[in-house]
Amino acid sequence: MENNRNWAGNYRYSASELHVPTNVEQVQELVASSKQIKVLGTRHSFNSIADCTESLLSLQNLNQVIGLDRVNHQVTVEGGIRYGDLCQYLHNNGYALHNLASLPHITVAGACATATHGSGDRNGNLATVVASMEIVQADGNVVVFSRGQQDGGVAGAAVGLGGLGVVTKMTLDVIPAFQMSQHVYDNLPLVQLEEHFADIFSSGYSVSLFTDWKQANFNQVWLKRKMVHEAADQAESEFFGAKLAASPRHPVPGHTAVNCSEQLGIPGPWHERLPHFRMAFTPSAGEELQSEYFVPRTEAYSALCALERIREHISPLLYVSEVRTIAEDHLWMSPCYKQESVAIHFTWKPDWEAVRHVLPLIEKQLAPFKARPHWGKLFTMPPAQVQSHYEKLPDFQKLLHKCDPQGKFRNAFLTDYVVGN
Repeated sequence: MENNRNWAGNYRYSASELHVPTNVEQVQELVASSKQIKVLGTRHSFNSIADCTESLLSLQNLNQVIGLDRVNHQVTVEGGIRYGDLCQYLHNNGYALHNLASLPHITVAGACATATHGSGDRNGNLATVVASMEIVQADGNVVVFSRGQQDGGVAGAAVGLGGLGVVTKMTLDVIPAFQMSQHVYDNLPLVQLEEHFADIFSSGYSVSLFTDWKQANFNQVWLKRKMVHEAADQAESEFFGAKLAASPRHPVPGHTAVNCSEQLGIPGPWHERLPHFRMAFTPSAGEELQSEYFVPRTEAYSALCALERIREHISPLLYVSEVRTIAEDHLWMSPCYKQESVAIHFTWKPDWEAVRHVLPLIEKQLAPFKARPHWGKLFTMPPAQVQSHYEKLPDFQKLLHKCDPQGKFRNAFLTDYVVGN
């Protein structure tokens, strides 16, 4: 298989072939005739969740908007559409999504399948707006999951981890389009979160804190707010001890801000402010590794202090770490299931051997908080520990068996962390 690496270059796929169908009928034929098959999105996962030893299937040609329902405020799309393209369509038609990830380059189906989340106290992860979805299951037939079904419906299938089949169509809730502004503040002391955690993260529609863990502080605060007026947003010069940045910033110290979304309070459309990076530019730092852990919001400050105690092990390997809040949801395999959460993200330098040794230290520090790892990123937690954090896992295992009784969509990752031996 040509071009057999993921986006970051750290993972090499082991599949022998890649199929790129142009319609659902071809997807059905490929699935029905395959022994083992997995769907490959924009290759933004950092682990083996999307890999297998037989066939990979890309939905890059199934990337269109199917319809916009202005009565029910929903949009229906093909599974291979990327957020950047969907967002432009929605904005042109007066609509928006409630939330976006840091990158607009990823596919809707892939992001939802791994519970990719974005940010905001009251914003659920990206899969929480899935109203219905069509999946080509193992026998090649199409099954529809929707809200309110007795067997779990979307609650069970939206974060499907690639194990239920090929997601060919999705219907998503949308909201009216809105304008946003973005300001960055420099140097927020970690200790400010002890008394002001809720105040800091409720100060905007979406708030991100960035640190390189070289000191007990956050290098930057990215504050994204909904606009009430069209004029430029006038920000306070100080934010809980942090100083307003006078020029645009990149989250990674030393990098140019040219590929970052507009800052300095300049008004702009929601889809050009919610992501940290612009659609037209290469995202983030380039070659990198990523890890992320979710902890209960009520214990987030204690968790961050626990990490601060080992920052000398973290900082030499790190580009940057980001801290965000996510609203709770009721999606079975979401790390935010029934839990108001804080995600602690690490963007590592591309040295897996070194990172592989520091992750257990981080996971040990976060163990008292029952941290849940991001499904599409790097972690070393034992499978039993991961499984113990998901009370709906037995129901999801039944759903996997119902949709895929022979394990056609299964791989080593799902066997280890979800299905069990």
